[in-house]
Amino acid sequence: MSIDWEPLREIFESHERFVLSSHVRPDADAIGSELALAGLLERRGKSVRIVNPSDIPGNLSFLDPARRIMKLGVGISEEEAADTDVHVILDTSAWAQLLGVGKLLKKTKAVKVLIDHHLSSDNIGALEFKDVTAEATGSLVFEMAEALGYEIAPEAVVPLFCAIATDTGWFRFSSTKSRTMRIVGHLIDLGARPNVIYEQLYENYSLPRIHLAGRVLSRATLDSTGKIAYTWVQLSDFVATGATPVDTEDLVNECLRITGTECAFIAIEQPNQRVKISFRSRTDLNVAAVAEKFGGGGHKQAAGAVLPGQLDTATTAVLLELNAALSRTEPGHAQGDGVLGEHRPAAPKPI
Repeated sequence: MSIDWEPLREIFESHERFVLSSHVRPDADAIGSELALAGLLERRGKSVRIVNPSDIPGNLSFLDPARRIMKLGVGISEEEAADTDVHVILDTSAWAQLLGVGKLLKKTKAVKVLIDHHLSSDNIGALEFKDVTAEATGSLVFEMAEALGYEIAPEAVVPLFCAIATDTGWFRFSSTKSRTMRIVGHLIDLGARPNVIYEQLYENYSLPRIHLAGRVLSRATLDSTGKIAYTWVQLSDFVATGATPVDTEDLVNECLRITGTECAFIAIEQPNQRVKISFRSRTDLNVAAVAEKFGGGGHKQAAGAVLPGQLDTATTAVLLELNAALSRTEPGHAQGDGVLGEHRPAAPKPI
């Protein structure tokens, strides 16, 4: 899927002040894309601020050594953030993921631009540059720079590499293409060091994080079909281990290591009587469609949602919906057939 980037050239060249934002709980693709685009614009003499609805996670702070990423309402007020010519949203198309930034977008008079690769989408009233077949928003930023003839800033090299490497599961997901490897090869030529970046991303865990992982993975459960693996995190787990919510990142992927599983999810209890669900799939099962039924969204094979209520209730609801989705993908089942037959998922029992 090819994007015509030329309309963006006119926006970039005819405006001077830019605000860049991404989604709540930003990941490496969100942060890397923001930092890379900021570098591209600043090399062209533009004024750029990065304003997000949440703080940068501690494990990704190495991407922003200058601490330039601000949290709306803390490092910058809504009025200050609104004072811009162009507001660019990266790595999300969902109002629910923008929180206060979304409220700002609804009121701003700035030109609104969206660069994203997610399947799930809301109409946020922006000029869209979107490719749902792209492996990462970072890839789109790279392609945009290539199409417009912009030079990749040295400070953008590592953020872009991290954006692409993390969103492809270190190049093991099916979204990885030959084009992916050509992009990262170019970034390596520009100075990215995969061994150092891997160490910073995946070999820099705290002891509480390891203890949390052991606790949570000991609960890994298969539904009665053997196709769905899941686990859960209670608020008390954070207290018991000293870990933080960001330490749950990637734990859901461990469930997909179980032989015979087609999809997995992790349910994470929140302090506001809500439950965060992270979905993963390694088949044609579209977990973004499942997440959308709960007000969430994402990619076909990686998505998320936040459900109201208790941990056991939310988990049971997700299991029912995943079973129904799996039944629709099986041969002999018509689309829309949500009958579960004898497969009744079990709710989690707190440990």
